[in-house]
Amino acid sequence: MNLTDPIFSDANAAREHLEALHWPDGAFCPHCGSVDRITRMKGKSTRPGVHKCNACTKFFTVTVGTIFEDSKIPLNKWLLAFRLMSSSKKGISAHQMGRSLGITYKSAWFLCHRIRLSMTPANPASLGGPDKVVEADETYVGGKAKNRAFRSPRAKQPVVALVEREGHVRSFHVANVTAKQLRPLILTHVLPTSYLMTDESGVYTRVGREFHGHGTVNHSASEYVTTGGFKHSNTVENFFSIFKRGVIGTYHHMSEAHLARYTAEFDFRYNHRKVNDAERADAALLGAAGKRLTYRRANAA
Repeated sequence: MNLTDPIFSDANAAREHLEALHWPDGAFCPHCGSVDRITRMKGKSTRPGVHKCNACTKFFTVTVGTIFEDSKIPLNKWLLAFRLMSSSKKGISAHQMGRSLGITYKSAWFLCHRIRLSMTPANPASLGGPDKVVEADETYVGGKAKNRAFRSPRAKQPVVALVEREGHVRSFHVANVTAKQLRPLILTHVLPTSYLMTDESGVYTRVGREFHGHGTVNHSASEYVTTGGFKHSNTVENFFSIFKRGVIGTYHHMSEAHLARYTAEFDFRYNHRKVNDAERADAALLGAAGKRLTYRRANAA
């Protein structure tokens, strides 16, 4: 990771990098969608990057309609934050982000949640397909009851992950791990022509019949992989191992209200694991378009 790149220290260089990513074919108006009647404003009294749409007569920059809009944090710090979060395999805490960027914890917390929103896919493709295996499993987030403040009886929060072997992952914070809860979730995100692989839990028995095939491994009997190596759920277990390292070693606590954003962050890094840090950060920056998150909405979630 080249931290000496000008996009991390110069706001204009950062803006030009964003323009190259979001406007590869030239600027377009985020207000009316016009692409051929755009004028770049020039002059000493005009801040860099301002454009005017001669179709709707409105002014705009590359940050309008994105998570960067109206932010007081310089764009170069935003890009550095994207790079740090995209390259940190087990995540980066808001406290560490604030120290790295020289901003307050409150600003860093809000910034991190907006980056996680950028990492959330708008219309994700279904997992699996013919001759493909999708593994499903669940884990739980939350500390031991004896370590909770005031011995709170609040239960751990379940997270379900669907992982296509050699492909993408999709994980979800669910209310309960039941057959009724998981069946529509799995059928929505996994193609029925796939081969479903799970452990012996009964919550997957019914939905397994709706796929091309359904294999299980009996973890309670210490069975983790069958002869030949086909039947196993090690792929989804490996994803959970990274996720849990982030929970235990980096974030320590993930609130129930924001757990879905944290799972989106780990999904994103896993799904872009085959590219370098710069390409992964650029993919996250592209996801910033068309998404807005106010502090009030983030804090009330």
